[in-house]
Amino acid sequence: MSPLAVLDWRRRVHALYAEVRAAPDPRSAHERWRAGRDQLFASHPASPLPPERARDFTGLRYGDYEPALRFDVDVDAEVEPQRVEVATGTDGVVAFDRVGVVRLPGVGELDLWWLGSYGGGVFLPVRDGLAGQATYGGGRYLLDTVKGADLGGGTRGGSLVVDLNFAYNPSCAYDPAWQCPLAQPGNVVTAELSVGELIG
Repeated sequence: MSPLAVLDWRRRVHALYAEVRAAPDPRSAHERWRAGRDQLFASHPASPLPPERARDFTGLRYGDYEPALRFDVDVDAEVEPQRVEVATGTDGVVAFDRVGVVRLPGVGELDLWWLGSYGGGVFLPVRDGLAGQATYGGGRYLLDTVKGADLGGGTRGGSLVVDLNFAYNPSCAYDPAWQCPLAQPGNVVTAELSVGELIG
């Protein structure tokens, strides 16, 4: 895969999330996000779909939008420091430092991570009670700001928008050639989240 193709993919993802943040309401933002992702997966040279899956691709599978699963949450930064190092397929071993916890009512607590590589970025994965059944077994991503997946700040300084309807699969869900950071124990919840991108 060409580095310039990956660069273009990332530009397009950044632009898509900019459209999402500017949309007049979360439901229309979600519709735009779905359409944009399907278009990228179907036609972009850096799509994570292997060629044999791309030929028959008709769109990703998503749950219906649930407004109650969109949160404007404060980050509790009073956490014990923790670092994990993850081997990836393209970036070598990357370090993530736990920088806080977000609490989602009715869902649970999720550790918030900072990618320690050049430039840095916020990373928020989740593995829910449907993992391996309706959702990807290794967990899904909610935020990955270094790659453009950023729903923006909340209404208060230091708060974040965390919308579970925008959960999406990492690249390794489509092709085992990819190695992805997956949900750590502090990012596993028992709540069954049949929203966002699903499997099957």
